[in-house]
Amino acid sequence: MRTSSTTIRSLFAAAAFLAMTATAVQAADDPSKPAPATRQCFFSQQWSGWHAPDAKTLYLRVNMNEVWRVDLNSECHMLTSPGVHLVTKIRGSSSICSAIDLDLSVADTMGMKEPCFVKEVRQLTKDEVAAIPKKDLP
Repeated sequence: MRTSSTTIRSLFAAAAFLAMTATAVQAADDPSKPAPATRQCFFSQQWSGWHAPDAKTLYLRVNMNEVWRVDLNSECHMLTSPGVHLVTKIRGSSSICSAIDLDLSVADTMGMKEPCFVKEVRQLTKDEVAAIPKKDLP
């Protein structure tokens, strides 16, 4: 009996599919592996306050009971100065889900302005929020 190359390719494709499926099922059954991250977002109008414990970190208060952490690529020195305000430019949707959604800078009352380049934005867990000193909460 002679098999065609199409049949052989189909058998290889089926075997590869079964192997991938078995690996995926095995990974899903392994509780030691972290679950895939779900995309978390908030709308800019839900953001009600901020605090910078240092020049590379911001904590945002969202929806009164959520705290989000913003990590910066480099130090934004004016963040920790007294009397400054955060300037946010929204382009397109007001949904903030990732670093690219935040265009931030810090300005003082004298007109000085410093850009702050965002590296990561993520919602903190209740345990992470509890570990933040009260003076650093937004």
